[in-house]
Amino acid sequence: MNRVDDRTRIGRGFHRQAGEYDRHAVVQKRVVTNLTRLVQSHCDAAPGSALDIGCGTGAMLSALAGLYPTARLCGLDLAFNMALRSAQRLGPAAMLVNGDAESLPFGSACFDLVVSASTLQWVQRLDSCFRECQRVLAPGGLLCAAFFGGKTLWELQESYREALADRFSRDDCRGGRLQRFRSATDVRQALEGLGFDQVMVATEIEMEYHPDVPALLRSIKGIGATTPARTGTGGGLGWRGLLTAMADTYRSRFQRDGMIPATYEVMYIVARKSDDIP
Repeated sequence: MNRVDDRTRIGRGFHRQAGEYDRHAVVQKRVVTNLTRLVQSHCDAAPGSALDIGCGTGAMLSALAGLYPTARLCGLDLAFNMALRSAQRLGPAAMLVNGDAESLPFGSACFDLVVSASTLQWVQRLDSCFRECQRVLAPGGLLCAAFFGGKTLWELQESYREALADRFSRDDCRGGRLQRFRSATDVRQALEGLGFDQVMVATEIEMEYHPDVPALLRSIKGIGATTPARTGTGGGLGWRGLLTAMADTYRSRFQRDGMIPATYEVMYIVARKSDDIP
C-alpha cells in the first residue's frame, strides 16, 4: 500500500468513528490532561496563537481555550468528521481545518505554540512532520506533543505474532506488527537533528483493562484506529481463525482476575524552535 492510500485509509477510519470516539478514548483523555499540564509548565507566557495537530473531537483545543482565552486557536485533523466535531464543540473560539500533519496548510512562523495529543504515531514520516511544525512555529515557539511509543499494545503485538508463527512460515511472519511505533531515541534524534532547542522526551505507561480480546478490539476500532495485517493472511475463515488463535494466546498469557491488560506507552515531547531559525 502506498503512502497516499495509507493516509487515506487512516483518515477514513477516524472519519467514520468520529461519533463514537469520545466513548472509547479512555487513555486518550488521560493524555490530554497530562499534556495540558506539560504545556502550562513550559509556556513562559500566554501564546498569542496555537495549533492543535490531530485535534480529534476538540478535547485539547478546549483545554487550550480554557488556559489561554485570548489566544487565536486553530485545529487540524486528517478526518473531516473529527474536524467538524471540534468545530461544533469550540464554535467561534477556534478555526478548524481538514488537513495533513505532514503538509501543514499554513504560512511560516504563524504559531507560538503547536500541540498534538495521541496523533503523531499515525504519521508515516515523523521527521517531515517535525519539520513542518518547526516551519509554522515562530522563532522561540514551543512544540508540546504526546503520542504512543514502542511498548504500546505489546501484549496484542506478541499474541498476534505468535498466532502468525503457528499458522505460517517464519518468512511470512516477518514484519507482522499491527502498528509500527517509534522509540524515544528515534524521536529525540529527529528533533535534535532539525535543530530544535531544549528537547525533552519522556515516557509514561497507561493501562486499560478489558473482559476479553474482542472487547479490546472493539475499543480500538471505536476510536477509528484500524491497521491491516502486513502478511498475506487474506480474509474470510483464515483471518477469523487467526483472530481466534490470537485471542486464545492473549487470554492464556495475560488474563488475570477475568480481565486482560492493554499497555499504552505514552511519549511526551517538548521542544523549542531556535530563535536563530526564521
